[in-house]
Amino acid sequence: MLKAHSLQPNPEKRFPPICGERAISAPHTPRQNRLLAALPMEDYVRLLPELEFVPMPLGMSVHGAGDREKYLYFVTEGIISLFYMTKNGASAESALTGREGVIGIATFLGGESTPGQAVVLSAGYAYRMRADLLHSEFRHCGPLQHMLLLYTQALITQIAQTAVCNRHHSVEQQLCRWLLLSLDRLFSNELAMTQELIANMLGVRREGVTEAAGHLQAAGSIHYSRCHITVLDRPKLEQRVCECYAVVRREMDRLLPDPITN
Repeated sequence: MLKAHSLQPNPEKRFPPICGERAISAPHTPRQNRLLAALPMEDYVRLLPELEFVPMPLGMSVHGAGDREKYLYFVTEGIISLFYMTKNGASAESALTGREGVIGIATFLGGESTPGQAVVLSAGYAYRMRADLLHSEFRHCGPLQHMLLLYTQALITQIAQTAVCNRHHSVEQQLCRWLLLSLDRLFSNELAMTQELIANMLGVRREGVTEAAGHLQAAGSIHYSRCHITVLDRPKLEQRVCECYAVVRREMDRLLPDPITN
C-alpha cells in the first residue's frame, strides 16, 4: 500500500497489492547505476562520501504529488514508476526508471516538486544524495551535471513516447512496450505484477489487459499466472510491439551507453 499524501485535488492512488515479489539480490555498488558508472573515476570517488545507501522495498513511495524532493536517488536495482492521477482517482504512468537513471529530477531542475508521484514497482536499492549537495555540484558544471541533463533528455523522450503510445496504439502493443521496458530494468525475465496494477499503470481497463495478456500467452510470448508474468520469448514480444519501445530504447542507448552491456 502506498503512503498517503495530502496534495489536493488529486487523491492519493492506492494500488492493489503485488503478490509473490521475487527476493532482491545483494546490495550493489553505486557504479551499478548507469549515470554514476559513466563518471570519471576522480569525480566518482569525490562523490562517494555523499552517497547514502537505501533499500527500496516494494510499494515504497519515493515522493508524493507536490512533495518537496529533498534527495536525488541513483537507482542500482529495481523499477520505479512515475505516474499521475486525476481528480476521480484514475491513474496513468508517464515513465519507468531503473538503474539507468535517477528519481528526483526536480532537485536539479529548480522546481523542487512535481504534481506526479513515484512508487517502487519492483524492489531494489538506490544511493541517494541530498539536494543541497547536488546544488553545490551543479555550480561546478562538471560531469555529474552533464550526465543528469542527458538522462533528463532521455526521460522526456520516454514520457512523450508514452503519451503517443497511449493515444494511438492498441492495449496489446502498450502491454508489450511496458513489459519490454520493465525487462530492460531487471536482471530476470520474470515480473511479479497483477493485471489490475498493469491496467492502472497503462490507464486502461483491467479487462483489456486480461485480453491482451491472453493473446500474448497463446502466442507463446509470455506465461501468466496469478500475480506473476514470465517472458518466454522476448523476440516475439519485440515483433508485436509498436515502434514506441524502439524509439525510447534507441534514445537511451544513444545518450547513455550501458557499461554493462556495451
